[in-house]
Amino acid sequence: MITCDVIDSSPIFLSGLTRVLQEAGIEVLSAETSLGDQPCRSAQVLLIDAIVVRPPGSAARLNRETAGRGVLIMYSEAPDPSLSELCGVYGLVSKSEPGPVLIEAVREVACRRPWPPVHTIGTAPAAAVRTLPGQPLSEREEQVLSQISHGLTHNQIATRLGISPHTVDTYVRRIRAKLDAGNKAELTRAALLLRLAG
Repeated sequence: MITCDVIDSSPIFLSGLTRVLQEAGIEVLSAETSLGDQPCRSAQVLLIDAIVVRPPGSAARLNRETAGRGVLIMYSEAPDPSLSELCGVYGLVSKSEPGPVLIEAVREVACRRPWPPVHTIGTAPAAAVRTLPGQPLSEREEQVLSQISHGLTHNQIATRLGISPHTVDTYVRRIRAKLDAGNKAELTRAALLLRLAG
């Protein structure tokens, strides 16, 4: 049985998440709202809210807590790629993902496999590089995707890149087709996979 410690700043989300994990057969050893509460050191996976590791000093504390287990960081908005550099981090997962995706991510990290499973993140072992379903992205498409991953609107991207919003729309349609991405969260994840968000 997979064991997990969960740290999330929202008590309500923490309660629901704990229930989802337990219903999937994952044993939750501790569920806390801050890193200051001592998580069990015996759990295979530490599932932690990105907000918890952002305050000054939290990253260093997290690095001390990760010995011998995998870390999966949950984020609410666009993910911060620098989080993947923390010790023991095997993946980043959006809080907007459905329960089965989160469960799959926890199971992969418990086996010390990176999440998403198609690239290397943090200190995870090497994994296969993603093969895009279509042609590879052009340089301009990579630029647009990078801007999307930073939360910019189409108009803001157009201004930054010196192109029209209509052209940005065209690039976004091409990117979605090439990456098989349906929404902004999937595009942001693709940017992380392709290392464009940094």
